[in-house]
Amino acid sequence: MIKACIFDLDGTLANTLESMASVANELMKELGLKEMPVDNFKYYCGEGADMLVRRCLKDAGDPELVYYEKARQIYRKRFDADPLYKVRVYQGIPELLAELRKKGVLLAVCSNKPHDAAVKVVKALFGDEFDFVIGQSEAIRRKPAPDAPLKAAEELKVLPEECLYIGDTGTDMETGKAAAMHTIGVLWGFRNREELEKNGAGWIAEKPDDIRKIYEEFYHD
Repeated sequence: MIKACIFDLDGTLANTLESMASVANELMKELGLKEMPVDNFKYYCGEGADMLVRRCLKDAGDPELVYYEKARQIYRKRFDADPLYKVRVYQGIPELLAELRKKGVLLAVCSNKPHDAAVKVVKALFGDEFDFVIGQSEAIRRKPAPDAPLKAAEELKVLPEECLYIGDTGTDMETGKAAAMHTIGVLWGFRNREELEKNGAGWIAEKPDDIRKIYEEFYHD
């Protein structure tokens, strides 16, 4: 029986693509580098803010990462100041969470965002809907390490095999598998079906309500 659903944040619960691109491109312009297309950030993201900055700098004209340390500090500072900038919840997500709540499912978020930013964003977007939120910190290795979802399961007092891990990237699918959880890859986020299936998605959701259907069909008594 599934007792908990653990969600990725960026690209799964909320569309943060324009947010990431706007802040990063503003920074690239200040550094005298090229601004990058918004769609590029679908592939820059997924492994934490520092990796996003690295990938963006290389494509923007700094292959040697001369500006890396300066850029990563400014990028983090600007997101810390306003982590909700141009962030929007995906259509159908609030309804999905409400339905899962009615069924007694525990809800958590595991994000590669810095922990304080993740908590702030989830609270602002969803109020008290989630039972536990965890982001990246010195104590928690970033995904695909299973530290965050395993910590969430521990806090929720459920076993890993009693959890659905839900995300939009291959990294998320690797994370869920590493944590010995059931995985659902979502198609409304930043990556495609091929990447999700290649990296171990147990099920594919084309829209948020598909997660409810998967839960009902396969995982409840």
